[in-house]
Amino acid sequence: MGGDPQRSTTVDERVQDERARDERARDERARDERVQDGTAVPDPYGERALLTPAMTGGHDAVPAPDRDRLRRYLEAVVVARTAPVHTTVAFNAVYFGYDLGGDGYGASPLRPEDFPVIAFGERAPVLPVGAMVCVATGSDPLYAEIVHREGAHPQAGALGDTPAWVSGAPAGAVGPGRPGEEAEPRRRELLVPDLHAFGPALSLTPAQLHRLRSRRRWINEDGHVVVDVCYPSPAAARRDDLSAYAHHLLTTAREQLLSPYVPVSLAALVASRREDDLRAGLLGILDTVRGVLNSSAELRTWGHYAMDRASLAACWRDTGPLGGDDLRSLAAAVENAATPGRRRYGLTAPVTVYTAVGPRLRAFPGTKDLLTGVGYAAAVCRANVALADVVQGDSDQGLFAGGSRVTLDDAFEGGGVWRSHHPGDADPPGDPLTPAGRGWASTLPAPPRSAPDMELDPVDLPLADDALLGAGELLRHDAYGTVWRTPLRLADLIGGRLPLHPYVVEDLRRSHGPRPAVRLELAHAGEELKDAEATQDVVAGLGEEEGRLTGVVWPPAFFPGLVLELRHTRGSAVIHLATTRLPERVRAGERESGHCYDPRVLTREDAPGSDRRGDSAAGLGPRELVMRTVRRCGLLTPDGHALMDRSVLPSAAYGRPPAPAQAEALAAACAELLAERVLEPATGSRDAWGQPHFPARDRQPVIPLIAYVPVPRRVIRPWGGTDPDPDGAALLALQIVSGHLRRLRPGCAPSEGQRAAFREHCRALGKADGWELPRGYTFVTEHTRGR
Repeated sequence: MGGDPQRSTTVDERVQDERARDERARDERARDERVQDGTAVPDPYGERALLTPAMTGGHDAVPAPDRDRLRRYLEAVVVARTAPVHTTVAFNAVYFGYDLGGDGYGASPLRPEDFPVIAFGERAPVLPVGAMVCVATGSDPLYAEIVHREGAHPQAGALGDTPAWVSGAPAGAVGPGRPGEEAEPRRRELLVPDLHAFGPALSLTPAQLHRLRSRRRWINEDGHVVVDVCYPSPAAARRDDLSAYAHHLLTTAREQLLSPYVPVSLAALVASRREDDLRAGLLGILDTVRGVLNSSAELRTWGHYAMDRASLAACWRDTGPLGGDDLRSLAAAVENAATPGRRRYGLTAPVTVYTAVGPRLRAFPGTKDLLTGVGYAAAVCRANVALADVVQGDSDQGLFAGGSRVTLDDAFEGGGVWRSHHPGDADPPGDPLTPAGRGWASTLPAPPRSAPDMELDPVDLPLADDALLGAGELLRHDAYGTVWRTPLRLADLIGGRLPLHPYVVEDLRRSHGPRPAVRLELAHAGEELKDAEATQDVVAGLGEEEGRLTGVVWPPAFFPGLVLELRHTRGSAVIHLATTRLPERVRAGERESGHCYDPRVLTREDAPGSDRRGDSAAGLGPRELVMRTVRRCGLLTPDGHALMDRSVLPSAAYGRPPAPAQAEALAAACAELLAERVLEPATGSRDAWGQPHFPARDRQPVIPLIAYVPVPRRVIRPWGGTDPDPDGAALLALQIVSGHLRRLRPGCAPSEGQRAAFREHCRALGKADGWELPRGYTFVTEHTRGR
């Protein structure tokens, strides 16, 4: 009756082991998410990676729960950092694993030897905001993250007074109306490095920093770097912040970007090492980070810089230097800078004054110490936010009651150049927070006026969001093969092509050579295809810049945006392609379909003038041209709606303002489409950088929009229809989770299997043998989970 005592002991030990495992799992989950103000904050090196493959497709492609986890972490980063957090710096935090406990990037396994070494001299390289660098000082290395960047033109006055031609001038400009002719233009810039971003272990002591500041060789007395930056081309100088940083990461900092020691590598997220895939995925993640920062109710943004609202409110209440009193004085000074009453002789001629915010702040007493280090970046962004609030709250599109009009003219030079003009009613109205560059434009010769009856041809510009459209999704990759899903793109429909997943490209190249013959088997769910369409012998181009099938004959029923699900068995030369039925047929816009489609691709690439015969606006009438322009150029939502600022429609259609008759024809066509409810009226806003937003955001000027709203409408299903393929429905429930690093709790160590998995992961990323897991981390292998 007493039983076997040895067996009883074993059962007890097993129960204890299970309890211990449960406790360890709870500890891991608790450590995975810090608690700040009662809200769980995820860890980039936690059990679940913060970055997901969906984020490579841009903000709108990310499921709401994943956006929420990323938002909570980035909000905590903004609170923890002293300087305003630029979009690129926020990307660094989540991609390279910024620790919120005080160690910054020093708590991550990043290798400082991967940082690009910068030696400043007469010819300084381009360093965008976000660049992590090792400054060669001749003695102790200086590790820093660039957190702010602005123009520092030598002709800007000590009190912020700026010559008109400097405001909005291109890089390399040498004088009023003289843009310069150098192939590699130069521009003087001020860089603000965060010298404490890597924690105490990689920071210099106060004595060392004081010595460097006193020498004024590598950094000036304020802890900033003023250099003459040499751009490789005029086009490089015109890159926006995100494009410039993406280029920097893919070139100068490539080893750092593709390091296997980051929480989850970009190459793993896009499942490819091809340059185009890496660039598109990187821009998609940057777009995701920017969208998350802009959507946070706890943060306030100025351009790409994010600040927490609590710190802004505290600054406004502060009565000390650069507090609310000084900011109100700054706003009053800018408002009245051009008021004739301030002139001794009561001039009645128009007066225009340009004021740079950064130098102007130094005129306030007691600010010297506050404008050193990253404090300067914080002060500049807060001042611009204060000016923007005053302009939006106390004026009519920048026109104040006193008769002056105040507008932002240059967002880069001197921390932001504001234009004050009197009489302001002589200026055409417009968004006062969109940098117009009127200072530089006022020094240029007037362009020749075209004949009023000279009509323009519509333009066919590339889609601005082409790289973010229709990103494929990996559904399964294992020893048996690869399954992925992707929408059919218009260029592939026209060219008879089918891009392949990088895993399939690698397997085909290894098994069959660089240009094998491949059999493509098509199945259009619920419909029969001709034999020549159902089974096709095609050629696979597997070069470094190819990776696609050519010679594909697409069935007539296939259209841009149609979702294709593809399967390839490892070692095989056959690819299976299938479509998925919808529960019922629907009509979206002019397209009727009974199969799954990507609404974003359908809106962009199934517009008037776009079909399998070509893609051109030539020959379209005004109504079709309006529809094409709105669908191709409007702000795109996840469900395929496109919204456009009505005022820019003519220029978007023709590339520049057209002849009056053409503009009137577009306006009449637009009015007809709105009256017929083909297009819908909407209201949005425009930010300080000229980008439209929908819905309208707080504290941004409201603008009228025209919207293409392709709401799917049910249509009568034809007789004989069948239910959707259940296998396709199952595939839609899968989500790939990329392999990633996870920080271990103290005292734990990874298994030999995880060490081996990490070495294999490094080889897949193109790294040589010899890479080992960093101390204190384990590796979570790639796996699939349901949503």
